[in-house]
Amino acid sequence: MPTVLITGCSSGIGRALADTFRDAGHEVWATARKPEDVEQLAAAGFAARQLDVNDSDDLARLAEELEDRYGGLDILINNAGYGAMGPLLDGGVDAIRQQFETNVFALVGVTRALFSLLRRARGLVVNIGSVSGVLVTPFAGAYCASKAAVHALSDTLRLELAPFGIRVMEVQPGAIASQFASNAQRQAEQVLAVDSPWWPLREHVQARARASQDKPTSAAAFAKGLLGATRKVPTPALVRLGNGSTALPLMARWLPQRLLDKVLRKRFGLLRPL
Repeated sequence: MPTVLITGCSSGIGRALADTFRDAGHEVWATARKPEDVEQLAAAGFAARQLDVNDSDDLARLAEELEDRYGGLDILINNAGYGAMGPLLDGGVDAIRQQFETNVFALVGVTRALFSLLRRARGLVVNIGSVSGVLVTPFAGAYCASKAAVHALSDTLRLELAPFGIRVMEVQPGAIASQFASNAQRQAEQVLAVDSPWWPLREHVQARARASQDKPTSAAAFAKGLLGATRKVPTPALVRLGNGSTALPLMARWLPQRLLDKVLRKRFGLLRPL
């Protein structure tokens, strides 16, 4: 039975992936940061473990347990992450640092901690990126930058891990039904203060936070698509799934920059002087 470890399984994409891979016959190790979420995962029958992806001690304990139990790991899905929303200068360096800690640095840390297990099993690393790393938008600069970094790191890991028989696949979701938007809206509210120069555009900031729920693909459909991609031979380097996952990168590639800027400025209320 193939073993898969998935980070960020409390809800949304992560939980759907855990359900889908288990139903397909995998031994699923489902991780989450909050104890109450771990309890729910355990009650659902998963090998549930508490994991803060930024905690090196948590990672070391998890790697040791997997080593003792299986001696290898077939699939690692780096899914844990969140979206920092709001004007880039309002959030400042601290917001960008926190965004990269979870979305970027943790991806490297988790993969590094489990490298020997993946090597032994000649396994697969799946990194969940986003089309937001390809088509950059206002009021999501830190998030877009973090996902662009995930794309670059995935390309690097694919090349550097190949000699060890480890495959790397990046997934760029479009709009997927999840709690991402509600979490992003709460985060945007914390960043955008009344004295912000962008306060008059607060409705547009919230609109960007909600954008991921614009005619979203279900998390279950996304998970089934990803499961199918992991079974392809050869393993695809890049997979795009969900509403907008193809159209938005095409816009970024083919629209002249000046036109694309105008479209985005109009969409998010940035055509008028403030």
